[in-house]
Amino acid sequence: MSEAEKILKSMNNAEASINMEGFYVSEESKELCRRLLNKEISFDEYLSNIKSKLVRL
Repeated sequence: MSEAEKILKSMNNAEASINMEGFYVSEESKELCRRLLNKEISFDEYLSNIKSKLVRL
């Protein structure tokens, strides 16, 4: 199994677990995680992107 396949399998397992808890994972979140795990972006870039999407109530 290639590294990319291992990452995809891990992401699918994590998503299934999250879904069982009644939550939803957006396509954008999955793409960001995939890019991070494939070392296409740094952790700081990942956090910056996540933080820019936060909405304060």
